[in-house]
Amino acid sequence: MGWIGLVVTFTLLVVIARWSLWAGLTVSAITLGLFYLPLPGLAACVWQVLADPSIISLAFAVGLIPVIGGTLERSGLLGDLVDNLRIGKRLFLMSGPALLGMLPVPGGAILSAPLVNKAGGSLPGDSKVAINIWFRHVLTMIYPLAALLPAAKMASIDLYIAVLYITPVFIFVAVIGYVFLLREVKGRITYASPFDPAKLALPVVVLLSAPVIHITLLSFMKGCPGEFPLVLGVLVSLLLAFWAGKFRGKDIFYVCRRMKPWRYALIILAIFIFMNVFRASGAAGVIARIPLSKSVLIVAVGAILGVVTGRVQVPVSIMLPIYQAKFGAVAMPPLTFMVMYFAIFIGYIISPVHPCVLVTMEYFGVGFRDFFRKLAAPAAISLLAAFAAGLLFIK
Repeated sequence: MGWIGLVVTFTLLVVIARWSLWAGLTVSAITLGLFYLPLPGLAACVWQVLADPSIISLAFAVGLIPVIGGTLERSGLLGDLVDNLRIGKRLFLMSGPALLGMLPVPGGAILSAPLVNKAGGSLPGDSKVAINIWFRHVLTMIYPLAALLPAAKMASIDLYIAVLYITPVFIFVAVIGYVFLLREVKGRITYASPFDPAKLALPVVVLLSAPVIHITLLSFMKGCPGEFPLVLGVLVSLLLAFWAGKFRGKDIFYVCRRMKPWRYALIILAIFIFMNVFRASGAAGVIARIPLSKSVLIVAVGAILGVVTGRVQVPVSIMLPIYQAKFGAVAMPPLTFMVMYFAIFIGYIISPVHPCVLVTMEYFGVGFRDFFRKLAAPAAISLLAAFAAGLLFIK
């Protein structure tokens, strides 16, 4: 079967995932299994995921996270947070999209685009698109309840160890974006209402309560599965959001219907099924035979997968088995994971199939060529930095 199964699998994944990520992953996993595995082996890969309490708990927690974001948006608490930042235009253009970026909604950059348009003033459209995309995703690099959560789980790395390793990357990417995208911005924003510290603090408490409870319980409940404290933290955060937003039953129903939490839970299950099948099929060994060094594999292939899929978790689920097959490693060291995650994330930010890129270009009436030209320099410098880190840290 060789490369035929892989080409068919990845083609299906890229095509179907544009409409439904969990469906694309599921169909691709089944297709790959039919090429490389007997039916009992394929069934065992699926059952291994569905019978794992830690993965089911993770899927449940991830499914609730967008409901928290939707509650903050529906209640106006997230708007209160942004309206009470009271900072200069440059910092506002960084933090406004970043805070709204914690809403895990496909194409959710359309929510922050009006803020960037208002604060950006006379900036050209391509600059506003680049600012919205770059800074919307910067904070999600290290926010524990975003893309890093399933990625760290797949790599069997403690979530907060992963946060610690990714933090220098987060700072680097924020600085690069500031230097290249915000130099033309000056002045402060005029607000119609006075500063209200309570409206600033309340949504911050809601957003931070889940990771704080998670890490606190992990410290005191030694030996407890990490997903139980995570589920508890997310539930507390959700209840706080309902309380702070003065939600009633019909409001909860509206948010759940809009945010579709089941899709996010299904994505987690589909990711682990895909990774299990990919690992068991031996397909990783086919790719691993390509004569590439660790640095080139981790950075170049990782970035390309980020661009092609317009996702973060999918490239991680592909790269981990390839790394294990090529280098005989049981687990990926945190530094290697950091470099891989960095490269994938940059590819994901500039991907032409990334929903946030598409809706933001549509909002500002900008073509992909102009958008890419604006982000070419910061993206190239970031990838060079990832490659340099690979040469230094990946042995």
